[in-house]
Amino acid sequence: MRKSFVLVGILILTAIGPTLSVAAPATTTGVGVLFGGQSFEANQSGTSTVNFSEMPSIVEVYTATWCSNCVDVEHALDYIENDTGLQQYHTHRAINEVQDPLGSIEIDQRFHDRYGIKAPPVVVFNGSVIKVGSVTDADSLESEFTELAQQNMNISGSSTFTWNPTSNSTGTATWAIQPVDLTSIHDLDGYDEKSSLFAYAWIVEQSASFEEGSNGLGDYPHVVRGVIELGEINLTSNDLSGSANITLPPAYDGNDLSVHLIYQFNLPAEVEEPEVESPAVADSPGEEIPAASLFASLCVLFAAVLTRRD
Repeated sequence: MRKSFVLVGILILTAIGPTLSVAAPATTTGVGVLFGGQSFEANQSGTSTVNFSEMPSIVEVYTATWCSNCVDVEHALDYIENDTGLQQYHTHRAINEVQDPLGSIEIDQRFHDRYGIKAPPVVVFNGSVIKVGSVTDADSLESEFTELAQQNMNISGSSTFTWNPTSNSTGTATWAIQPVDLTSIHDLDGYDEKSSLFAYAWIVEQSASFEEGSNGLGDYPHVVRGVIELGEINLTSNDLSGSANITLPPAYDGNDLSVHLIYQFNLPAEVEEPEVESPAVADSPGEEIPAASLFASLCVLFAAVLTRRD
């Protein structure tokens, strides 16, 4: 009798216990590349011209102040940041979120719409390669991230970015792309003639303090506070430039906002054929509902116990 109850307890603990984490390999996003990264402090004017070949890897991190696994991911990126020249941008979870005040619904929705992910940690390199989770098959997260950050998109030409603040919360962003070899654009992963290229201003808070964050960081860096579309760029035009007046979002705390110029390719969305629903049928073998399976197993064990007792 006692042995039977022990078996029941083991079965319950096995059913509700945590599953083993399995390393998820990095995969391509299929939505288009990101590049750029020129930036100025929001309260300072300036002009910068940089060759595309010298620009940093753009690394988007999907995170939350309660996510302990995110700390491992972010520390790994911090460790390789200087050697690889990557540039981090952290999107904090905000949709249905009650524990993290550093995100916004609009920025969170943009990440979901583009990458289809709703749970941190997630890291996206140059908009084209995505790594989900904090488990790796490589020697370490640092080595895996180093390899992913060293992708070379081979885009020719250069970018000029000018930022001119007009008040504490407004300014004018001007951008221009100098001679671009269109064949280098066409060679980008997944490029399609129907692809579109947009210029964006990403507003970033250098560090936001939130001591209540349960993952223990306290100060959260590279927080994306705004993603503002500046305009579409027509690659077949002789004038690859534009200008826009923008309003800055507020910082969470302090006065450490910066304005970053990001170029984003959008690949045409694939049109999926509607699925034809099949008539309702009984579950196939091997597809049983776990809860039902557990209940059935418990019933068998209790029946065995009662039979033995009788």
